[in-house]
Amino acid sequence: MSEAQVPAPSNDPARLMPLLALAGGVAVANLYYAQPLLAPISLDLGIPAAASGLAMTVTQIGYGLGMLLVVPLGDRFENRTLIITAFAVVAAAMACAGLARTPLVFLAAAFLCGLSACVAQVIVPFASHLAAPEARGRAVGNISSGILLGMMLARPVSSLVADAFGWRAIFLLSSVLVAGVALCLWRFAPQRRPPEGFRYRQLIGSMLGLLKANPVLRRRASVQFCLFGAFTLFWTAVPLLLMGPAYGLSQTGVALFAIIGVCGAAAAPLVGRAADRGWARLGALVALGASALSFFLAWPGDGGSFLHLGLLVTAGILIDCGVAASLVISQRAVFALGSEARSRLNGLFFFIFYSGGAVGSALGAWAYVSGGWPLACLFGAGLTLAAGLIHLLPAPAARGAV
Repeated sequence: MSEAQVPAPSNDPARLMPLLALAGGVAVANLYYAQPLLAPISLDLGIPAAASGLAMTVTQIGYGLGMLLVVPLGDRFENRTLIITAFAVVAAAMACAGLARTPLVFLAAAFLCGLSACVAQVIVPFASHLAAPEARGRAVGNISSGILLGMMLARPVSSLVADAFGWRAIFLLSSVLVAGVALCLWRFAPQRRPPEGFRYRQLIGSMLGLLKANPVLRRRASVQFCLFGAFTLFWTAVPLLLMGPAYGLSQTGVALFAIIGVCGAAAAPLVGRAADRGWARLGALVALGASALSFFLAWPGDGGSFLHLGLLVTAGILIDCGVAASLVISQRAVFALGSEARSRLNGLFFFIFYSGGAVGSALGAWAYVSGGWPLACLFGAGLTLAAGLIHLLPAPAARGAV
């Protein structure tokens, strides 16, 4: 190994992947528990309807800043300690969100949760370091699958828990779950000490140079900015549609609808294996096409009939699978740019990626309140088409280009 590491409790790094996938999923799920609960949270805390997406936007802004300020620490400090410390902060932030009585306290807790939940993107390069080069795509796909599963199960789980116990319960339960996973990581995860030589200030200062020097990074991050913006727009607006007069679903109904998102998580490891076999370019095109098609199918979805609901379900499956597939392909390309700066490259990639999510969350709630479901679909389709145009630009002449 090029980096000094303390051996794991197990001699087989593959045995650690399920734990790391679980940890990544549990961490990132905290970013999405509020998404289907925007209406009851806003009503309880006194947030205007047009600004209901602010809870998601603040969380994703925190997550994006964490990509720039926290994730690069994975190239400087021992990884296991960094991950466990971040999990402790997530647990405290979720407890504060569940106990909040004012918008300011809730939004501050949401921001802190986003800032510390970025630890999921320390786990991904950590797993990549442990994997053999020929299995790196599979490892990234498996951890990404766990992260995507956490992201997509967060919505139905939060809806079901809120329906039974109120919206605050999911935040308090998550705080306990995060603390439990932190204990498992402390017991079973290996240590990894990066090479000496970087100070924190140097790490942060080097990131602009990395962005300038890597056209593949800029290209893949820009594609994912647009796709993730479309994804969060869809999943911010569709609960408002489903709970509105057209369908009149309860939180449980929204939860059942959101379970379709699991399809996206299931696609991730398959895409990782396909990318290892040289099919990354074809996979990227299919992912972009599926994402764009989703909004054209969803456009008439506000009709309220069983057929219209079926179109929304199909659209949800396509956008989830498309974004998941494109994410795995993009991350694999970014990780191929170099092992010494892998955490910083991943931090830059996800800062841009989640900035798109923050834009999509704010835009989705505003568009739905201002112009209804068709306007939300128009913005979503525009974002997916923009991702396609970026992808079709001349490919960067660099390692890992797709």
